[in-house]
Amino acid sequence: MDEKTQILGTATQMGVGRTQMGAMPTQMGSMPTQLGMDPNRTMLGAPMDTIGVEVLSGNRYALASDISRDNALVVLKAGGGQPGRRAPINICLCVDRSGSMEGAPLENVKRACDYVVDMLEPNDILSIVTFEEQVDVLMPARRVVNKALVKEHIHRLEVGNTTNLYDGLMAGCMQISAVLAQTQGYVNRVLLLTDGEPTVGLRDYTSIVQQVAEQKSRGITVTALGFGPEYNEELMAGIARRTGGNYYYIQRPELIPEVFRKELESLMTIVAKNIRVKLHLSKWVQGRQVYGMQPAFGPRTIEVAVPDLERGTSRTVLAELEFDRHPAGTFRVAKVEVLYDDLVNNRPGRAVADCLFEFTKERGLIASGANQIVQSELEIAKASQNLQRTMMGMRTQQITTMGAMSELQKTRTILMSEGKTEQAQQLDAAMQALQRGGGDVEKTLMGAVVQLDQGKR
Repeated sequence: MDEKTQILGTATQMGVGRTQMGAMPTQMGSMPTQLGMDPNRTMLGAPMDTIGVEVLSGNRYALASDISRDNALVVLKAGGGQPGRRAPINICLCVDRSGSMEGAPLENVKRACDYVVDMLEPNDILSIVTFEEQVDVLMPARRVVNKALVKEHIHRLEVGNTTNLYDGLMAGCMQISAVLAQTQGYVNRVLLLTDGEPTVGLRDYTSIVQQVAEQKSRGITVTALGFGPEYNEELMAGIARRTGGNYYYIQRPELIPEVFRKELESLMTIVAKNIRVKLHLSKWVQGRQVYGMQPAFGPRTIEVAVPDLERGTSRTVLAELEFDRHPAGTFRVAKVEVLYDDLVNNRPGRAVADCLFEFTKERGLIASGANQIVQSELEIAKASQNLQRTMMGMRTQQITTMGAMSELQKTRTILMSEGKTEQAQQLDAAMQALQRGGGDVEKTLMGAVVQLDQGKR
């Protein structure tokens, strides 16, 4: 790596990378969709960058005469794409129908499934798996041709007994895989809804999450929807985080259709998937951590998987780096490479950018060079960490209700100051539940943590 680089002319030391596209992939399998938009609905013009990447250093300056640490913020920005035209969806509804779902919960699940059926178009693919003690494939993966018939099957659902969550989830992933084996270019998602703990089958948290993590490597994402007070929020959040999916806490049964709607509309705006951010470090740089994510550290590399990007949104990756003593001057400490499946231009995508620091022997310059954008992201990352410590303290009874309220209030203040209004409102709801002795405090807080760690902006 050529480490010495020219200063790029801005005080914030921003490196902007342009996407470099590869060759158009060939068609695959019996289904006619290539990697990306439905050819029946999409007219593509000249290729444009779907993801732009810029890298911000935490400080313009780094100390040359001593070992030091600072942060690199990778910002991924999705282009606008073409509204009204989207990638086809391969979705599996994986629904708990154990005995505790009887009554209003199951009826609202049926309404939610009806909504999904109505929203899908001819090139989308739907499968439906239900689980209690037994697992049933209500509808194998197929295009929805006769919507009335699909709804008729949904409306026949009845509750069963216990909860075989793991086998139900794996059956849902198998339905998604059946489509993956034949074609490319779909947004692949399992929607897992449950109201309880696994009671039969595989029940160990670590084993389930490890098995689910393998699905991500196959291109399958799981969104976890926990309903009511009894499900295991740590397990559901773990499933979502390890696959890059979303996590929802649904307090009341009448909210189930609305959450399904929100998730489906989100899927319909995805423009890039299977996103991998790789930092190629200079030989005198070490990676310390990536906030909120589970990175893979290699020789002079850090790699993280990033959740899918929706049209017009951005995601951030914040990494802490350590620098050895180094001669004065401006140097590249890391080359950032972003690889992804471009669902707008029907091809693999690539974007690159540099992270630069100016090494100086003048300690007084360090205080003047801080990048406020990076500092803001760092505050958000620390707020997430504090939330997790507060939850652990509550769970182990090492923190009192009053102590938890104090910590949550501090974190809420930080989130409000950094513009994270939605998560601050979730903390408000958690504090209200804590005051009345409700059991949904941790479920609410877990939703805030997952959202903060995913870096969506």
